[in-house]
Amino acid sequence: MLSAKVEFCTHVIVRAGELIMEGFGQARDIQMKGPQDYLTEFDGRCEKFLREAVAHAYPEDGFFGEEGGGVDAPRLWVVDPIDGTANFARNIPHFCVAIAYVENGRAEFGAIYNPVLKELHFARRGQGASLNGKAIRVSGVESPQAATIEFGWSSRIEKRDYLETMSGLLDLGLNVRRAGSGALGLAYVADGRNEAYAERHMNAWDCMAGLLMVEEAGGRVCSFEGSEKILRGGPVLASVPGLAEPISQIAGIPLA
Repeated sequence: MLSAKVEFCTHVIVRAGELIMEGFGQARDIQMKGPQDYLTEFDGRCEKFLREAVAHAYPEDGFFGEEGGGVDAPRLWVVDPIDGTANFARNIPHFCVAIAYVENGRAEFGAIYNPVLKELHFARRGQGASLNGKAIRVSGVESPQAATIEFGWSSRIEKRDYLETMSGLLDLGLNVRRAGSGALGLAYVADGRNEAYAERHMNAWDCMAGLLMVEEAGGRVCSFEGSEKILRGGPVLASVPGLAEPISQIAGIPLA
């Protein structure tokens, strides 16, 4: 049964990516859900497509999406139709579709698809992680002076907290960047393009697929399991093993 769901997921996420590419460069109905929180018509169209596809294929499963919400369920599809909407709305080609399949509060497999580059990151618990079908591993970098961390920002966290953590990461010697898509940021830790990703608060649809990818690619991650985390979100950390402890201490985010 799970293998069939994996096949369904990898097919439907690519189709969702094709749908949002129809609007890339021409999204006009741009709204704001909150400070620096963008919404376009294609977020809604993509989530509607995915919600209906899951309901048709697996009507017994639950669905929890960024735009339409949902409720926790023993078998749950957690979906971000466009992670990086601000980039999408501004014609910056760094955004993705993210899907995690969760059973009893724990991600069993996840997919992240960048439709611009046609890159499909995928992971299944206990079976490793891949990029376009080829196995991936986290970076072997252990020196902070040679490492890059993406540090996400959220309006849900006090600015002082963010700046203090940023200062600590820079003092450690890390190169710190922010590219505007947490899901892709986690995928890039899994495939070795970055050494770590941290954010003081993320929603489940942004991070559950990526955290599983990093774990399956040999990295260390925070715990993000259970109904409370899924429904309310929480802090996120994923890192190469050699830098996980000092980053965890600076960010104040415990590792699993």
